[in-house]
Amino acid sequence: MKKIITLFAALTIMTFLSACGGSEENADAEEKKTIRFGATSGPYSDMVNEAIAPLLEEKGYEVTNKEFTDYVQPNKALANGDLDANLFQHKIYLESFAEEHNLDLSEVIIVPTAPMGIYSNEYEDIESVETGSTMGIPNDPTNLARALIILEDEGLVTLKEDVDPLRASLNDITENPKDIEFVEVEAGQLPRLVDSEDLSMVPGNYALAAEMDLLSALALEDMPDDYRNRVAVKTEDLDAQFTKDIKEVVESEEFEEIMDEKFEGFGKPQWMKEKE
Repeated sequence: MKKIITLFAALTIMTFLSACGGSEENADAEEKKTIRFGATSGPYSDMVNEAIAPLLEEKGYEVTNKEFTDYVQPNKALANGDLDANLFQHKIYLESFAEEHNLDLSEVIIVPTAPMGIYSNEYEDIESVETGSTMGIPNDPTNLARALIILEDEGLVTLKEDVDPLRASLNDITENPKDIEFVEVEAGQLPRLVDSEDLSMVPGNYALAAEMDLLSALALEDMPDDYRNRVAVKTEDLDAQFTKDIKEVVESEEFEEIMDEKFEGFGKPQWMKEKE
């Protein structure tokens, strides 16, 4: 009799543990089918909502997207588990922010990104720019370096031969044949300078926020991939299935078709160019 009671108790415990294990597995499976994205308001939030989320939903995921108006909270929310992935930043910012705040974050994949451009209501093309023209440029080091590389590519300035293209500054200009007068302001103010100055360098996200047409720029940035935005996750989630599925949908032909149709003017990353 004792053996029967003991056997019954053992079976009861095993059944209970199996049920608990099954519940945990079901919870894990259910959790993997929900992805909480975060993106800054504007084109990258639109990219999540109009391209990434629909394609993930076709794979059976439920996708939510939280919009942010700053560049600090999306990474903190990702690190503390409030988000599963975010989309708003380039490599340099991601790495420096993670190091400064001791966060373990990693990139998943680079996405098409709105390029910086030279805009003007005064001139129709670069060749028309006159000597002594004024130009608005960003005053933060990262965007300023980008602006100077564009200006050199367009023949408006010459930079020191050994300059680091990610850290170029006004002090690195060796030639300024048009004697352009640079007006340094915060990047978010540059769209306004299209009206008040002869020319203005405007980062793509601010141009779109100001409802500017990217294709109206006199010149658009040939953006290095380091400056293109990327999807990021916690490093511990790099091998998670939802991360692999995010990467897969971004690499899909359907995603590129949406980019071509709804995000005209966005510069494609190298991996996407190599597919063409």
